[in-house]
Amino acid sequence: MNQDLQQAQQTFIQGMIRISHFWGFPKAMGAIYGAIYLAPAPLSLDEIVEQVGVTKGAVSTNVRTLERLGMVHKQLQLGDRKDYYTPETDFWKIIRTVLREREKQEFDVALRTVDDSLAIVNSQAATASDPEDAEMTKLYRERMEKMKSFFHTLDNIVATLLALDELRLSTVQRLFGKTTPNKES
Repeated sequence: MNQDLQQAQQTFIQGMIRISHFWGFPKAMGAIYGAIYLAPAPLSLDEIVEQVGVTKGAVSTNVRTLERLGMVHKQLQLGDRKDYYTPETDFWKIIRTVLREREKQEFDVALRTVDDSLAIVNSQAATASDPEDAEMTKLYRERMEKMKSFFHTLDNIVATLLALDELRLSTVQRLFGKTTPNKES
């Protein structure tokens, strides 16, 4: 591969690392997806290790997560015991899967912590005799209620987007345009 293409590949992989980190995934996962995405043929774990420069254990763990998220697909090759991986190139499909996978557990934990904190604040409100504590209790309650409302709204938005997809309305695709057709999946 010529030097310009190698530079383009490295720049692209760096971009995938940043996106992965932004979404709360390990940086290595972004690098691995970037390498698989640009590969002209399915890659084995050893080939991914060589390209990305992380341990085989890290590659294996992150590839399993990418597979669970529907971002890569395992492909077996006759006569070879190794597993090979190809990218999912339908980005709408990836987003739907990631939202389904992460949405519920993350929101449930976040809502639970806000609810637990509010319960503490509400019990404090009943016993607060110090005016300064009463003010802080009021401030905490207002801000935590606001956060709780935000999380519920966000949870409802994600649930609505997923429901639209399940109903096959594809509203988001119609509004923003469909990505290029996926010929590989």
